[in-house]
Formats: sequence, structure tokens, C-alpha cells
Amino acid sequence: MKAVFLLAAAWVLLPVAASAQAPARGELLYANHCGTCHGVQMHWRDKKLATDWNTLLAQVRRWQDNAGLQWNAADIEEVARHLNATIYRYPEPARVGLR
Repeated sequence: MKAVFLLAAAWVLLPVAASAQAPARGELLYANHCGTCHGVQMHWRDKKLATDWNTLLAQVRRWQDNAGLQWNAADIEEVARHLNATIYRYPEPARVGLR
């Protein structure tokens, strides 16, 4: 009986553990399309163009357009949020109407 309980508990908790470890969409998009050329040093340089949330969002929009990626607004925001969470830490607006 104990084995059945442990198996049932593992079955219920496994999706939660897997989703907690899965990279966010913004992280995946950045890693696949931007990370090769844009290392951390790019974001920490003295002449960086992203100086607040709005300019960070604008730079992500600009560079995905230059690369011809055709990301939608949600993709652009997810990449900007990833960069903000891992590098910049600018105050950002609350999510409105996303998912």
C-alpha cells in the first residue's frame, strides 16, 4: 500500500517539478536567437542603449526586427522580461492581458 501511495504522489507532483525547471519562453527565445552574439558583456557595457524598462523593450523589438525574427508582442515582452530578470532589474509595469 505504501508503494502505491508513493507512486501516486510521484505521478501528481512530477508535472509540477518538471514545469518549475523548464526554462521560460523568453529565455529560450533569447538563447536560440540572440545569446550567441549578445553575451552578458553586451548588456553591461557603458554605452548600453537600454536604460529603463521602455528602452529595454524597444531594443528587443529593434533587434528582433533587424534579425527578421517576426516575433509577436508577447515574444518581445517575454525576452525583455527575461533580460530584465537576469541582468537589468529595471522597474517594469505589471502584466496586463497576457495569458
